[in-house]
Amino acid sequence: MAIAHLLGYPRIGERRELKFALEAFWKGECSAQELQAVATDLRTSNWQKQRAAGLDFVAVGDFSLYDHVLDHAVLFGATPSRFELQGKEIDERAYFALARGNEGQPALEMTKWFDTNYHYLVPELDGKTAFKVNAHDYLAQIDEAQSIGVQVKPVLLGPVSFLRLSKAQGIDKLSLLDALCREYAYLLAELKHRNIEWVQIDEPVLALDLDETWLRAFERAYAWFRQSRPKILLATYFASVARYQPYITSLPVDGIHLDLVRAPQQLGPWVNAIPGHWVLSAGVIDGRNIWRTDLDQALALLEPWAARLSDRLWLAPSCSLLHVPVTLAHEHALDAELRSWLAFADEKVAELGILRCALNDGVDSMAEALAAARAAIASRRKSTRVHDAAVKDRIASLSATAEQRSASFAERQRVQRERLQLPLLPTTTIGSFPQTGEIRGVRAALRSGRIDKAEYEKEIARQIEYAIREQEALGLDMLVHGEAERNDMVEYFGEQLTGYTFTQNGWVQSYGSRCVKPPIIYGDVSRPQPMTVETARYAQSLTDRPVKGMLTGPVTMLQWSFVRDDQPRQTTALQIALAIRDEVDDLQGAGIAAIQIDEPALREGLPLQQAQWPAYLAWAVRAFRVTAGVADSTTQIHTHMCYAEFGDILPSIAALDADVITIETSRSHMELLDAFGEFRYPNEIGPGVYDIHSPRIPSVNDIETLLRRAAEVIPASRLWVNPDCGLKTRRWEETRLALHNMVEAAQGLRDSLQADETQ
Repeated sequence: MAIAHLLGYPRIGERRELKFALEAFWKGECSAQELQAVATDLRTSNWQKQRAAGLDFVAVGDFSLYDHVLDHAVLFGATPSRFELQGKEIDERAYFALARGNEGQPALEMTKWFDTNYHYLVPELDGKTAFKVNAHDYLAQIDEAQSIGVQVKPVLLGPVSFLRLSKAQGIDKLSLLDALCREYAYLLAELKHRNIEWVQIDEPVLALDLDETWLRAFERAYAWFRQSRPKILLATYFASVARYQPYITSLPVDGIHLDLVRAPQQLGPWVNAIPGHWVLSAGVIDGRNIWRTDLDQALALLEPWAARLSDRLWLAPSCSLLHVPVTLAHEHALDAELRSWLAFADEKVAELGILRCALNDGVDSMAEALAAARAAIASRRKSTRVHDAAVKDRIASLSATAEQRSASFAERQRVQRERLQLPLLPTTTIGSFPQTGEIRGVRAALRSGRIDKAEYEKEIARQIEYAIREQEALGLDMLVHGEAERNDMVEYFGEQLTGYTFTQNGWVQSYGSRCVKPPIIYGDVSRPQPMTVETARYAQSLTDRPVKGMLTGPVTMLQWSFVRDDQPRQTTALQIALAIRDEVDDLQGAGIAAIQIDEPALREGLPLQQAQWPAYLAWAVRAFRVTAGVADSTTQIHTHMCYAEFGDILPSIAALDADVITIETSRSHMELLDAFGEFRYPNEIGPGVYDIHSPRIPSVNDIETLLRRAAEVIPASRLWVNPDCGLKTRRWEETRLALHNMVEAAQGLRDSLQADETQ
């Protein structure tokens, strides 16, 4: 009898209840008790859904108020010494200080969770780190679940993955392994004492290229778990782990979870390799994308092994459902045909139940459900709305010259400086300004029909002028229009491109309370008409200072969407690149002298295993260069990247040949910039000088210190001054003060450097 379970479920709620509760708590509008009541309700709803679908276990410990990696840092006493929380009770305010910073300390660094668009908080470890398990909250969640009568499977991030994903200062991370595993062992013993049968331990770093030292670390770590513990399901995902079979099968665990969406070919070898008492959890439902599962295909993959494994076969999504929206139940406006092709978390849980019954009771028992799934799959394959011959012809006729700028960077830099007349250390922002309640209200009024398009555009024009005047008053050198009209940097463009569709409530957590609503790319992509030209032209008409045109790049448009799975990703990326290329051409034709093509997801899209890097980087770089290749020498092309380790792909970043790149560096105190200096990055660069995700206002001295650090790595003649990222989530009061300090710090260093030159 096959067993069904989940690795994790979305935390945010069907209507983003967690987001709104968090933000109310941060504003002082609700108490900690009220926040925790919302969290309890969400967890209970999640568990009841899993039970109602007939799952044999429900996942517990997958819920978080902000981030599951942060939760593990707190759970095992790995809070940074700079917060002075060791040995203290960590209440909600202390917990959120770690995530968001406070008046005394900046927040923990944030980076992408493998190749997803989820951001995790990076634990800080050093010689003072003293692990000590404090499992009160974790065990309380288990008690909650058991109180409603469900069979629980607690979830833990594994100790090796926790260390690998952490940041260590002055020590070897693995020197802390035994101390950490001792605390894990205490927790596992407590779970055993509570009669927990199974615990899921996630070790996602097994998807990475690991050397012998890290592979041996698994043996050392799991040796601590030989006694007094529940059965352990070792969960892997995001890639094949077949190459690590000898290491994994020697571990004292009781089963393995495999991602059979990313790597279905590993199933047979693993069935033949696992010890006779192990279970094998088959991740056959895509936990990363929203397409309906081809249940016939999944059954064909599983049936040859089902009889052999019997009740040792577990069924699951490929990974946690954290990465997909909660439910299709509220998508009343979605095109009916397109809706039939989709499955969000709730629908994937239902698919899991169908597979379980079909394997256990025979396919006839699920004949109606399987027929409905089969019809939806066939509908999508045969739909004429998916393919556009003109788009395919344009791709086929694309020449290599389309990827080339018309002059070298040195020549472009000379003519751009003549045109722009910017000072040393020019100041700018990344693009967005605060999305105020007023702005959100006018968008809501347009959607509801309370105002017409003309009234909406009049209000947006007023907001653009407000942003321009604020920037002029602050003394910024290169301005932006503020993006008041944009709901999201991907959704805004996707709404104006063919081949995209959108949901009303398809929200996915990016980090903390930050949720995104990824577009769905279902067909060939093209641009019917200009998207940003009139807005950019209007903004530029308001000022004599240069205003950047703001676009989202093709790789980010791809990565931050749910992408069609019926053609190679690189083909879709190139289609998007051509659409954005047309916009670049029209912007420069309208007199826009600088155009920013954001690619924050370039590093995120990098495959987890290095053998696959060259192919990805080749098509990702090509897509960007096709987008920017139409720009004249006098048009300055900017790009922006954030929250990732760039050192391993710097040759490819340089190959983009953007005139200016802006990057997030403030949380790492400019450490990320070192790699650019060592590489001798040739073009201009703007390292972020303050963290826009924290309410903390940096002082002039804070910013000037970072700028001086940057000038030690990159010549000041090639440095720009800017925040880490866009400012849409901040309030104007914070924004004005932070940017005032930024401009003052830039001017102070500028004066100092120019004085040095005259001496």
